[in-house]
Amino acid sequence: MPRIPSPIRREAIASFRLRRHHLLDDVPAAAVTICRDMCGVQAQIMSAAYLQLWTRNHAITRSQVETALCKSRTLVKTSLMRQTLHLIPADEFSLYIAALKPSRVAQALRVMARCGIESEEGEALTPLIMDALSAGPLGRAAINAAIRPKVSKRVRSWMEKVSSIVRVPVASGLVCYGAGENNELSFIRVDHWLPKLKSKPISATEAQCALFRKYLGAYGPATLTDFSHWAGISMQEVKPLRALVEPGLIEVPGDGKGCFLRCEDVADLNANPGGETCIRLLPYFDSYLLAHREKDHLLSEKHYKRVYRNQGWISPVVLIAGVVAGVWSYKFQNKKLLVTVEPFGKLSRSARAEIEREAEHLAIYFGGELEFQFT
Repeated sequence: MPRIPSPIRREAIASFRLRRHHLLDDVPAAAVTICRDMCGVQAQIMSAAYLQLWTRNHAITRSQVETALCKSRTLVKTSLMRQTLHLIPADEFSLYIAALKPSRVAQALRVMARCGIESEEGEALTPLIMDALSAGPLGRAAINAAIRPKVSKRVRSWMEKVSSIVRVPVASGLVCYGAGENNELSFIRVDHWLPKLKSKPISATEAQCALFRKYLGAYGPATLTDFSHWAGISMQEVKPLRALVEPGLIEVPGDGKGCFLRCEDVADLNANPGGETCIRLLPYFDSYLLAHREKDHLLSEKHYKRVYRNQGWISPVVLIAGVVAGVWSYKFQNKKLLVTVEPFGKLSRSARAEIEREAEHLAIYFGGELEFQFT
C-alpha cells in the first residue's frame, strides 16, 4: 500500500491539483484533454468556458473550441453537475449521464410535482419533445410552441412559470445542446448529434464510482461530502460509494475529514513538494474553484464574499501557487482591453510583473491593445 507523509503540506496538495488542471504544463494540452482531466469545464457562461481553456493553454482559440463542439463533435455541451452547463469529451457523455441521471431526473420531477404535475405526466413530455426535435435542433421558444397544443392546461400553466421544459430529456441523455446562433441556445437529439459510441450500458452505481475516481484524479485529496457538493448528488446516494471504491483509495492523514486520494496518484503527490511559481488569471466560474465544500485552502474567510458572491456568481480570480490572491475584471474601452486587478494583499514586484504578462496574453487572445491597472 502506498504511503503519504504525515502531515501532508498544503503546497504539495496545491501543486498536485494545479498539475491535474493543466496549470503547470510545460507542453500545452488540447481542449478535449483539458476538459477530460478537469472533469468538465463549467460553461454556464460560454465566454468564461473559452477563457478557462485559454488560461490552461494560451494557444487555444475560440474557433478551435467551436470546431470541437460543432464540427468534429469531440466535445459536447450539456447540463450536468449541479444542474449547470459543462463541456465534456463526447466519449465520456454516457458515463456522466449514467452517474447523474437518477438524482437529476428525480429533482426535475419534484419541481413539477410542486406545480401539481404527477410524475407520469411529467415523463410523458419527453416523447413529445423528442418528436418535436425529430426534424432538427430547436430553441426553447420553438419547443414550447410545438409542445403546448399537446399537453393539459395544468402543464401549460407550469410551462409559463419555468425557464426550460427540457430538463428531463437532457438529464436522461436524450437531448443536449447543439450549435446556436445569435447567442440563442438550441437543443438537439443526442442520436442526431453525437457519434454512436461503442460502449456497454453502465449502471448508475458503477458510473458514480467511476466518476468519483475521476473527480479524485482532478481534485483529490477530497471527501465524500466534497464529491456530493461538486456533483450535485445527495449524500444519501453518495455514502454507499465509499465501500465500493475504498480498496483503490488511500486516506490522507492529518485533517480528520476523511480525505481520499487514488492509490495511483500517491507517487505524483509525493514527488512534488509544491511551491512552483504559477500565476494565472482564472475567469468567472472556473472549475478549479468549485470542487470542494470548504474553501479555506483557497482563500481566507474575510475575502470569501469577494469571490463567492450572491446568486451563485463566482468572480474571476488571480491564482498564485494555487491560492486566490485577488480578483480581476476586464472590459473593452475605446478599442482597448482594460484589465483591472484588485489584490487581497501586498504582492511582490515579480508577481505583479507576471500578472501583467498574463494580461498581455489575454489582450492577444482578444486581439486588442492592453490597458492594465492595479487598484
